[in-house]
Amino acid sequence: MTSASDQQGAHPVVARAEMLIRKPVDEVFEAFVDPAITTKFWFTRSSGRLEPGKDVRWDWEMYGASVEVSVKAIERNARIAIAWGAADSPTTVEWRFTPRADAATFVSITNTGFSGDGAAIVAQALDATEGFTLVLAGLKALLEHNISLNLVADRFPAGLEEQ
Repeated sequence: MTSASDQQGAHPVVARAEMLIRKPVDEVFEAFVDPAITTKFWFTRSSGRLEPGKDVRWDWEMYGASVEVSVKAIERNARIAIAWGAADSPTTVEWRFTPRADAATFVSITNTGFSGDGAAIVAQALDATEGFTLVLAGLKALLEHNISLNLVADRFPAGLEEQ
């Protein structure tokens, strides 16, 4: 298997999604580490809170899918880093939280370490970019307007694959 860095030389493929959330950094950060909040805009179940060195499982029950997550770093209100995906080729996801003077937070999510041939790496990066964009949009609606948009659940509605 070829890694993304092998395919791209010194410029590995990076999936990136970013969004301004008009809430204080502590509230935005907590939404990603506390599954009681995260399950309102992303996955449906978690085996626990994100903590440094901890392994958790996230489930998307509507899809019958799950992923093992290994928490690599937590810097309160600043950064989260995890490894997730297939055990033999996990990728790294990093959240960066930048507080703003207007009590808002700029969130940047990157996903790196894709493997496979060039087409597979591009497909993974595009899927990750789309997915994390939906996650951030869902978070924004939840925290700013207390609305659950069900973006992740509605991305692949039942029966669509048959059309």
